[in-house]
Amino acid sequence: MKKIFSLLLGTILLSAILFASERAVTIQIGYENNPGEPIDLACQHWKKLIEERSNGAISVELFPSSQLGSKNDLIDQMLAGDSLITLADGAFYADRGVPDMGITFGPYFFETWDEAWNLIKSEWWKEQTDKLEEGGLKMLAANWIYGDRHTLSKTPIRTADDFKGQKIRVPNNLIQVKGMEVLGANPTPMPLGEVYTALQQGTIDGLENPLPVLYNGKFHEVAKYLTLDGHVKNFTTFICGTTFFNTLSPEHQQLLIQTAEEAGIYNNELVANLNDEIIENFKAEGVEVIEVDIANFREQAKSFYQLPEFTSRWSEGAYEKAENAKK
Repeated sequence: MKKIFSLLLGTILLSAILFASERAVTIQIGYENNPGEPIDLACQHWKKLIEERSNGAISVELFPSSQLGSKNDLIDQMLAGDSLITLADGAFYADRGVPDMGITFGPYFFETWDEAWNLIKSEWWKEQTDKLEEGGLKMLAANWIYGDRHTLSKTPIRTADDFKGQKIRVPNNLIQVKGMEVLGANPTPMPLGEVYTALQQGTIDGLENPLPVLYNGKFHEVAKYLTLDGHVKNFTTFICGTTFFNTLSPEHQQLLIQTAEEAGIYNNELVANLNDEIIENFKAEGVEVIEVDIANFREQAKSFYQLPEFTSRWSEGAYEKAENAKK
């Protein structure tokens, strides 16, 4: 009887230890977006899904507005093993050892969102994410719409020629620097959290980003021209470090991936419903909204895909393979 009791007690203690261990998992999700933007609201939804479905075994802390540092800072911390998640795109992955992924962030690569969704379901995309994982970053979801990236500036941009001489803030990666450069601008990399002050001080003349980011950042208080040039159809992805991911149980790994995709669907519905409203808000707050001939900008951007900075790094036939993958 004592032996049976000892076995039962041991089982109970072991279960308690395992339960306590699982409850200790805390994940921080950091992003540049401000409270109230679709990304932030969808991350709140994601947090709820994770915590509810893990029965509290995983807790999630959200850090909007670049509170944990820049995207590159967060990626460095992930590679060091921290329990962090952030969003990033092909442009950043190109600088992190998977150069072919940068093609997806080139100017005017996608004409429709369906092309983007075809691509992330393709074998080509799986090959790229496998390479990313080998380099220490685990892709959790790629189905989040960040938005069509437009340009907000202090002086009007009505044609591609109007970009000439404009100091436009871009994220700190080579793809987006060169993408804006081929349009004729002077790209100025800096964290999004520094942009408002830079606009005020004249360090930059404008920035590019999707509508919710441009509006919620209140950048239009100091830059009154919104050009709907849509130079990138920006789907975004959420990643964590493989070192951290591999510490999770298979059940929790699957939970993270599944809920990330569900939160992406939630995010996309928010984005779809907000864009028209945001444009009207811009107009009501004194911003001139400029619709342009996209063909003019697209023609200007073609040279991007022949730049030696990229073609020398891309694998053989990479551009053609990516083109086929989106069809």
